[in-house]
Amino acid sequence: MPKDKTVYVCSNCGQESAKWIGKCPACGQWNTMKEMRVAADTARQTATSAAAQAGHQLRKNRVMRLSEISSHDDPRIDMHDNELNRVLGGGLVPGSIVLLGGEPGIGKSTLLLQTVLALTEKKILYVSGEESAHQLKMRAERILAPLPQQGGAGGGSFLILCENSLEAIFEHIRDVQPELVVIDSIQTIATDEVESSAGSIAQVRECASALLRFAKTSGVPVILIGHITKEGTLAGPKILEHIVDTVIQFEGDQHYLYRILRSMKNRFGSTSELGIYEMQQTGLRQVSNPSELLLTQEHEGLSGIAISTAIEGVRPFLLETQALVSTAAYGTPQRQATGFDQRRLNMLLAVLEKRVGFKLIQKDVFINIAGGLRVTDLAMDLSVIAAVLSSNVDTPLESGWCMCGEVGLSGEVRPVSRIEQRVAEAQKLGFQHIIVPKHNLQGLNTKKLQIELHPVRKVEEALRALFG
Repeated sequence: MPKDKTVYVCSNCGQESAKWIGKCPACGQWNTMKEMRVAADTARQTATSAAAQAGHQLRKNRVMRLSEISSHDDPRIDMHDNELNRVLGGGLVPGSIVLLGGEPGIGKSTLLLQTVLALTEKKILYVSGEESAHQLKMRAERILAPLPQQGGAGGGSFLILCENSLEAIFEHIRDVQPELVVIDSIQTIATDEVESSAGSIAQVRECASALLRFAKTSGVPVILIGHITKEGTLAGPKILEHIVDTVIQFEGDQHYLYRILRSMKNRFGSTSELGIYEMQQTGLRQVSNPSELLLTQEHEGLSGIAISTAIEGVRPFLLETQALVSTAAYGTPQRQATGFDQRRLNMLLAVLEKRVGFKLIQKDVFINIAGGLRVTDLAMDLSVIAAVLSSNVDTPLESGWCMCGEVGLSGEVRPVSRIEQRVAEAQKLGFQHIIVPKHNLQGLNTKKLQIELHPVRKVEEALRALFG
């Protein structure tokens, strides 16, 4: 029988070492090496036997020529959720293991519960290590109310197990033979082969490896829910993200209604996709056109508001940028941004003062992206500058205007990506004018457009077009 051994693993990057060292040689962090006992492959053997006894045909690997390999993708499992299917790359791949992370209370369990409740054609085992069966029943009844009751949704095809032991979970998998396994959450599951508490580096790593072995040998997909740390990264060793096939993160502010599902890693699809949901009393609602929801407020006659065409992932939508500029009440002016990079805001204010001549050194500047969304698109620069100047001179922008453009340090408006999608989204929502970088007009067919384009090369030209 193979003996166990002790290794030291970096909690930041997953680097292993035979002895303890103060500084990790891979990532350079200090005091991150944690001791863990690597048990024999008992958990993996349990996973393989669980797959075999559940009636699944074990996948055997063999040497193949490149010409023998089929180029067609395996049929994916339709999750009956367009936003989730988009982020996964078209659906759930059989035999894959997916990790869903997010802050506490953001709606991870609600998202997965309402998704698997709609999969009435699949036998699903939902393993909960955090909530009781009664709590899950109450949440399911609240979600099931708006769902179409077809084929007995949430009936015999949806099985719930409240368990924290990995060995006991595999025993139940042998008995019920599910077609999809959901673990909520991986930090609450522990195996008897590791002498540490649930949630430790050794436990998370060993349990995830055993579940990966089960998914690959049986072809049954596994979805894991993971906690995140206060720094915003997934809890547990970094190797957990390397083990799984797909890492998706659920983001948003608990004080706002909107949630963003973002793909951080995907072996079977693109990482540039994202899904948008709206939190409601009965669960999460898919938002197919977020622009209409984010621009529902009537802001005519109000200063400090500019509309920008942003792209998150591959989806274009229009956002409302709000700015407030006021005289500094204290000696040091405040610079605060919500949903926008504050260092980027400081740079844009410096460009305004140096290149355009507006003195904001003694003014407080506050920026907010409406809807609680956090956007990293550099094309928001032009709308931030326009909103700041609109609030500074207390002059509202004309209705029907939107803009996009990255602002450089010399005051030039740099070109942005996917200009056709941005212009089409603005035209679809009824805008009559859009300010775009002049360089983006090359190769753009403007004959069929029903929106007037205003190409600019510098920030001064954009402000002249907006304020006259």
